Amino acid sequence: MDAVDITVLRALKAWREAGEDALLVTVVKTWGSSPRPVGAMLAVRVGVEMVGSVSGGCIEDDVFQRFADIRDMPATTLLRYGVSAEEAHRFGLPCGGTIELMVECNPSLQSIDALLTQLDAGLLVQRRVDRASGSVELEPVKAYVPLQLTEQAMSLCIGPRWRMLLIGAGVLAQYLTTIAHSTGFAVTVCDPRSEHSFSWDESLAPLMRCMPDDAVQAFKPDYSSCIVTLSHDPKLDDLAILEALGSPAFYVGAIGSRRNNEARRARLMEHFDVSPAVMQRLRGPIGLFIDSKTPAEIAVSIMAEIIAVKNGVPLLPEMQVCAGKALHELRARADA
Repeated sequence: MDAVDITVLRALKAWREAGEDALLVTVVKTWGSSPRPVGAMLAVRVGVEMVGSVSGGCIEDDVFQRFADIRDMPATTLLRYGVSAEEAHRFGLPCGGTIELMVECNPSLQSIDALLTQLDAGLLVQRRVDRASGSVELEPVKAYVPLQLTEQAMSLCIGPRWRMLLIGAGVLAQYLTTIAHSTGFAVTVCDPRSEHSFSWDESLAPLMRCMPDDAVQAFKPDYSSCIVTLSHDPKLDDLAILEALGSPAFYVGAIGSRRNNEARRARLMEHFDVSPAVMQRLRGPIGLFIDSKTPAEIAVSIMAEIIAVKNGVPLLPEMQVCAGKALHELRARADA
């Protein structure tokens, strides 16, 4: 779940606790291009303010004005924007874009509070809303199911916030943490080496000084977690990798050269009985190939790969460091 959606739910909870009229707006379907994905949410404190986003801004303004008075409003309402080219232009939708929203009137405080409690516990939750009554059922599930909309109900899987565990508290971790925060990840850093972690700013991210395998266990990775080793110390990186490969984390990666990466894979398979199938989960050298040189550029490269994996984007071999760098070197020699 994006951090902005957690903010939406927390704002909605606060308004309902205060007895304020509020709406929860969810993107339930899109056609063509759309600024926000299915499942994106907006909370409206009726006649006062909004939190979140379902488009570039114009749709939010229309929803806010349309529901300035919610007397006699049904429990749920479906809205569709961008049916015509003129309407798409009016609401700032991309060419050919159409978006459908479900608006819930005054969701119950009990259901919002229960959802946040389960999300804070790291659970993946299916939220089912009865379209006639607005009543909500919450069910923890083990696997993500795409949003389903029928004449009777809307069901949406909502997961905990994206999280990142970094092994190594060096300069690269500082840059990667900053970029990760800006893209909605909650970051935790682990480094038991006092000489590396001494100057770490814990206002940037919490620091764990235990051994990396213990840190991975304490982190409790789930499907919305990624684990990245940056220490350049095999004794530390290998411990974290071994623990992480057995977890549900959607991304496990290790920094290092192409030679070090091959040596690491051989070492883990030979000495720790990691199977080739499990080893396929390990990404390395990490990052997309942009010929990065500085820590900031390397952090951009790593974050780009993590986001691509999170979003299910297929990565061609030449986009990744190993093949991309080899191709770049081949071209450089040909041009010499």
